[in-house]
Amino acid sequence: MDFALTEEQGAIIDLAQAFGQEHIAPFAREWEAMGTIPKELWPRIAELGFGGLYVSEDNGGAGLSRLEATLVFEALSHSRYASDALKAKYLPPALTMDTVFSYCLTEPGSGSDAAALRTRAERTNVGYTLTGTKAFISGGGYSDAYIVMARTGDDSPRGISALIVEDGLPGLSFGGLEDKMGWRSQPTRQVQLDGARVPSLNLLGEEGMGFSYAMAGLDGGRLNIAACSLGAAQSALDVTRAYMAERKAFGQSIDQFQALQFRLADMEIALQSGRTFLRQAAWKLDNGAPDATQFCAMAKKLVTETGSQVADQCLQLHGGYGYLADYGIEKIVRDLRVHQILEGTNEIMRLIVARQMLGS
Repeated sequence: MDFALTEEQGAIIDLAQAFGQEHIAPFAREWEAMGTIPKELWPRIAELGFGGLYVSEDNGGAGLSRLEATLVFEALSHSRYASDALKAKYLPPALTMDTVFSYCLTEPGSGSDAAALRTRAERTNVGYTLTGTKAFISGGGYSDAYIVMARTGDDSPRGISALIVEDGLPGLSFGGLEDKMGWRSQPTRQVQLDGARVPSLNLLGEEGMGFSYAMAGLDGGRLNIAACSLGAAQSALDVTRAYMAERKAFGQSIDQFQALQFRLADMEIALQSGRTFLRQAAWKLDNGAPDATQFCAMAKKLVTETGSQVADQCLQLHGGYGYLADYGIEKIVRDLRVHQILEGTNEIMRLIVARQMLGS
């Protein structure tokens, strides 16, 4: 098991970092104030090949491994089951990011217990009629299409299917913009379905397999959110080191105080440990290891908590300036907090690990 990066993987990091530094970081506060990210950004990201990281090269994607994809997500901060017809319709614009998708699983009464969702998709002669409400949907009212998990059968996980709902469809509406602690440049709303009719073509994969598709994507999603925590925390640490070299107290720069040097060392150790663990989990997922799900859960829990702790320490080392928006640290602290909730709460990550350990 070799986690040393190849020349090509190093180039992926450099490409993503350069793009992020030029086209994302300088505008982060502006976009947060606007409450949205300009859609013009997505096709530019797609030009780098980041629009379909896991999609095979035969289908127009980048064909990256999960390990390589975590490098992209760290540096920047599936149409796997679709029919050929559905791929032909939606995959090309998704890969160029001219079409932005949102993923709709969570509901007001079913978060961690995703299998308890109540949104229904009733069969018609030509497709399905969808009724229900999805909550905390990233890109609600912003995206061009929505992948909706809905119940087509009984109350078990086998009764859930995945369908694509296009923006503008009659019966599709949105709740008010959520006022969030962080991630304020990403619009979040409820997605409401009141008799929305979708054609049979828009069924993703097989009927009754939606929950399996959702669960299959969670391992990778947990790696991605962990990589985002790692990248943001590393950015905070880099900024903090530069600040400490300039900030003077008692006649010397504060990076010369041994107590503060130890805190920098602890943060570096924590981030490097998290980075190694994350890459190990990604390697296991790429190679189909039987304990991949457990390692993805452990990595998600460890790295998201580490990221938040490091960012908080960076704010502390900035003193009062860290609490001001000008230095960008308080935004990182706010944004990283939700990573312990996204893609399954860290309490659920512990539950997954415990069940694997106990064989239950």
